[in-house]
Amino acid sequence: MLDQSEQQGGGAMGAMMQDLAFAIPGVDEAMGFAEVMKQVKTMEYSVIIFDTAPTGHTLRFLSFPSVLEKALAKISQLSGRFGPMFQQMSGMMGLNANQEDMFGKLEGMRAIITEVNNQFKDPEKTTFICVCISEFLSLYETERMIQELTTYQIDTHNIVVNQLLFPRKDSNCEQCLVRHKMQRKYLDQIYDLYEDFHIVLMPLLTKEIRGTQDIKEFSEMLVKPYVPPDDLLMDVSQ
Repeated sequence: MLDQSEQQGGGAMGAMMQDLAFAIPGVDEAMGFAEVMKQVKTMEYSVIIFDTAPTGHTLRFLSFPSVLEKALAKISQLSGRFGPMFQQMSGMMGLNANQEDMFGKLEGMRAIITEVNNQFKDPEKTTFICVCISEFLSLYETERMIQELTTYQIDTHNIVVNQLLFPRKDSNCEQCLVRHKMQRKYLDQIYDLYEDFHIVLMPLLTKEIRGTQDIKEFSEMLVKPYVPPDDLLMDVSQ
């Protein structure tokens, strides 16, 4: 029979494992986090850019380090209580599991995860750039993302609004004009919601961005504001 303290310890372990299970990301997110840990350890590059997955996957990825750090801290706290039991069970099953080695590796992993968390929360080292299009659902997802980033204490102050349509002033394309009007509506909302943010407008292009040269030309518009020709509509908030 377990005494009350052991039952409480087991309950804490069970609750911790349940929290961890709910937060475990998919293969993509786990591999992404492993890559973050690798880069933090090696620091081979001065700047690292992660092109993240859609909002839901990204939020699970961002929450994973905090949850894992808490889980490892709890395991460390409980190691003294359950360590001998783990060693005994390992011996009964014929496993050569060294308790000190295992918990030593967990502590090493915890230190790296703590460093990753600290870098995530340091605005001098990490920032998150939101990319959206000027439509309702994308604006909703962007707001959700920014709220969560604030919760995780991750810096974000840039928004890129992509695929903006600027039809010709003399255009007879009804669909083009209607879509431009819709985009202008949500672009106005973006400027109202994020007046303190740096907002970058990117036009819808007539070709696919492929190859180094196209990427270089496209990236120029990220640092130099896009100005459409005089014969295109440009009645958006500034």
